[in-house]
Formats: sequence, structure tokens, C-alpha cells
Amino acid sequence: MIDAHIHVVPPSLPGVGSLSPLLERPPEAVALVLREEMRSTGLSGALAMGCWRISESDPLGTEVTLRLASQVPGLHAIGVADPTRTDADHLRLVDDALAAGRVRALKGYLGYLHVGPDDPRYVPYYEMAARRNVPFIFHTGDTYSPRAKLRFAHPLLVDEVAVDHPDVRFVLAHAGNPWLSEAAEIVYKNVNVWADLSGLMVGDLSAFTAAEREDVRADTRRNIAQMFRYAERPNRFLYGSDWPLVPMSAYLEFIRSAIPEIFHPLVFEDNARALFRI
Repeated sequence: MIDAHIHVVPPSLPGVGSLSPLLERPPEAVALVLREEMRSTGLSGALAMGCWRISESDPLGTEVTLRLASQVPGLHAIGVADPTRTDADHLRLVDDALAAGRVRALKGYLGYLHVGPDDPRYVPYYEMAARRNVPFIFHTGDTYSPRAKLRFAHPLLVDEVAVDHPDVRFVLAHAGNPWLSEAAEIVYKNVNVWADLSGLMVGDLSAFTAAEREDVRADTRRNIAQMFRYAERPNRFLYGSDWPLVPMSAYLEFIRSAIPEIFHPLVFEDNARALFRI
């Protein structure tokens, strides 16, 4: 199984903290916990989001993630596409990093950065994604920052660029939550759009076991199932957890319960292997 959306470093986005006390610890400590979480959950791979703290030596914010990947078998890095950095020197560094093959996708942080997916400053990144054959992930839906602007994070906006850039494979992170039905329509309409199922519920183990949370779990499970049916594209959904915002094992079982068992091989492994070339 492959988890297509985890965090191993603080995202360093405007108004966002570290996400978890674990991510404030040294990389070696994070690696130790992550290895055990993946082992106990039966994961063979995971894709970790980079941080918005780029530099000439780290143009995609993946330096720490790649350091962790050397200690965690099956861990892969996702780089940050920063629309505020479109100078030729920076774009050349990004392209070189993608050419090296150590970064599996690019990610744009819609909402956290007040830039829509149709902003022309993203175009050079789309062109690189197409040329280097890597997917482009967008944060969509709710955010962890009071400074974010949600109108930029609505999944319907991704329809614009999916149409204009048919050679790019786009991923709606968090399936646009809470706009799951809109995200389902984007996946249904566009053959070059995927959705990951990460972070649709967050919290510690009690969020997935406490009796008083069963109504929330039931509502979310029903919404996921409806989205999955409407999209009619089981080969376009990816399992992701948003760890460490959730316990890996508990979230895995929760998503299992919302997806028909016949499609588990696709959602929990095969789709990610094909999309990210793992």
C-alpha cells in the first residue's frame, strides 16, 4: 500500500504552525517514528509534502524530506511550486531538481498563497511538470491557516487549468474537502485529474473510535462514498492520510470502510504507483 499524502517537515506556510509536535523534532526522530508507523500499517511507500522555505540550494523545499528518505525505505519527496518565484534562475534550479528524478511531483498551496491555479505564474511549473512527466498536486479545500483565502482553494478552479494544460496530470489534495461533490465533478469531467483522500477527518485515535464522534464519521464516510460513485473513475483516486494529523492505521481503516472492497487495490496502491511512477 502507498500513502500519497503525508508530512515529515513543517510546511512553513503563512499562518501555519508545525502541524504536529513530532515535526518539530530532529529528522532522525521523525524517521524513527515514521518507519514504525509504516511498518505497522503495512505501507510500502509514502509521498511527503515539501516546505515553503526555498533557497538556491533547495529550490523545491525538499532537502530535509530527501534526508529522511535515505532513512525511511519507500519515502518519496514532493516539491513546492512557488508562484512568487518565476525568475529564470529559480526555474532552472527547479528543472534541474526534477531532471535528477528524486522529486516525484510538484505541489501548489492554493489558499495559503493568495494565487489561483489559473495564475500565469504557475504556467512555467505546468510546462516543467509535463516535460518531466511528474504530476502537479494542488491543495484544495479547507486550510489550517486563518490567513488563507478559501476562494483560491476551491476545486472548481482546477477545471480551468486541467482544460488548458491537458498534458499535465493534476491531483486535488484532500478531494476539495468540504466541496467533495465539486471535486467529484472535476474528476468525472477531466481525464487528467486525480483526487487524494487525505485529511478528510483529522484528530487523534479518539476521533476514529469515540462513540460521540460516530455521527461525524458516518457523515464523512457517506460523503466519500457518494463522491467516489459520482466520479465513476476508481482509477483516479489515491489513498492518503495527512499523517501526522491522523494515526496512520486508524485513518487507513476509516477510508477502507468508505470505498468498495473491489476497488481497494486501485485506491490503496495501483493508482499511486502508476501516477507517481513508483
